[in-house]
Amino acid sequence: MANNLDEFTLQDAASFIENGIDVIAVVDSDADTYKALTKKGLFVDFMEDTGSYKELTQKLWFHLKNEQDKEVTEDYQVFIPRIGKFKGKYSRRIRLFKDGAPHSVQMTITPYVDNFYLLILYELDSSDYMQEFLTKEKVNTIQNTYLFSMYVDLYKDSTSSISISEVSDDTMDVEIKYSQWRMMIVNMIWPDDKDTFLERTDPEYLKTHLEPGSTSSFDCLMKNLEGIYIWVKLIFSRAETNNKEDYRYVFMVQDIHENSVQLMSTLKKYEELASKDTLTDIFNHGRIETEIHNAIEIVGRTDRKVSMMMFDIDFFKSVNDQYGHAVGDMTLKHFAYMIKEYFAKKNAVIGRWGGEEFTAVCYDTGVEEARQFAEEIRTKVSEEEFNVAGNVTVSIGVTQIINGDEFQAAFDRMDKALYQAKESGRNCIRIL
Repeated sequence: MANNLDEFTLQDAASFIENGIDVIAVVDSDADTYKALTKKGLFVDFMEDTGSYKELTQKLWFHLKNEQDKEVTEDYQVFIPRIGKFKGKYSRRIRLFKDGAPHSVQMTITPYVDNFYLLILYELDSSDYMQEFLTKEKVNTIQNTYLFSMYVDLYKDSTSSISISEVSDDTMDVEIKYSQWRMMIVNMIWPDDKDTFLERTDPEYLKTHLEPGSTSSFDCLMKNLEGIYIWVKLIFSRAETNNKEDYRYVFMVQDIHENSVQLMSTLKKYEELASKDTLTDIFNHGRIETEIHNAIEIVGRTDRKVSMMMFDIDFFKSVNDQYGHAVGDMTLKHFAYMIKEYFAKKNAVIGRWGGEEFTAVCYDTGVEEARQFAEEIRTKVSEEEFNVAGNVTVSIGVTQIINGDEFQAAFDRMDKALYQAKESGRNCIRIL
């Protein structure tokens, strides 16, 4: 090896390159193949000696944010820069992961002859790339909430400066018309949101609804790299210029999935709290009344059978008078638990109507099957030991919702059937 500048030769440089470069591969773009002339270090297990150049390129580009090597949805693969033929030399820094640890790699692709290229990969010094990795992660924590961004010129029907943070930290040099982009991206949007997406991204809509300097946004579900739908915010911001006929925009896709899921979970909890009876933990009067309205509407537009029944705990006032309201509350909770357990595997919704009265709406259930349900519950209750209150019985009124019913008519039949059961000596069932 040479010891001073004058002694260095081209052969020394070639030897240095051979020893310092991890991968030197020849690429045939027409045949979509590559052949590794040398391969060592990190890349021994990362890539085969020969294979598809397109697949290797996808792996290099997507591996950065896709540590588990999951399959990337085809919708995003159009955005891989230089996936086909190359124009000139291309060089960039990429980050690969092995066993959870980041590795910074310099990649260079150089035209050789005709459709052949040289692909050169080498890993950078660990101390340098670790500091770079930690610094970038802090920045990307903020930046990567924006999954996608680009510049749009509606007058030219063009896009530029495309950035997909899940794919690369760099902007893409893919030439895609805005009209083409809309038709590609719509395939990544949740089916129920596609019409809204097409309306809000329509060039005429953007021209007429966004003044210079103004911003518009809406939330929807959109595929991520792995093809999983996540909540995103789509944002259009019109550039503010002195020319009102200058229709240039910045478009961004912001990842709001975690916050949206958390918000929906919180709203669901509050919805449940607002719908539940605090004592018995089943639906309250308002919620079960809504269920009856819904059932009547379903029967009115379909041929589904829906029956409903009302339960009244017999002589419940005596329980309160003899044992106190605490025991009365325990009895109500016990009874609610029994009917909740009974209907758990049936297509039914139950709720507390008020006091000692409870209601069940039974879907896909005719009146005879509803009678059987009611009889089984009546028997179970009569055989149950209710702690301090001892034996308790229940009267039940049953009716089937018929086409043309209004709420009051259906409810009155059920309520009248319950009244007849109580007038008949209680601990029985009546149907109207």
